[in-house]
Amino acid sequence: MSGSTPYRDRIYIIKDIILTLVQYGELNQTALVSFCGLNLKKHKSILDELETNNLIQSEERHLGKRIVTIYKPSAKGIEFCKTILEPYENLFPRKKNTQAGNET
Repeated sequence: MSGSTPYRDRIYIIKDIILTLVQYGELNQTALVSFCGLNLKKHKSILDELETNNLIQSEERHLGKRIVTIYKPSAKGIEFCKTILEPYENLFPRKKNTQAGNET
């Protein structure tokens, strides 16, 4: 039953990840992926890339016998969101206007 989730451009996935982390302060990997509506196998590379570029931070914590990955937004990630991603979404909103007759 794939296809039930609408397609999101990569830029919006990145914004959703950073804003979700800003909203909650920190989240474990499972919660972050769930709140953002992502698939870990499909989108782990985006998390890794965000971390490599210092837009988010991760740390491993030991909870009993388990190791849990915790993600947090970085100052650089918050600034990136404000200066680049928010203006981008203002120019190119996610919701498409499908009114007939407005094409030029």
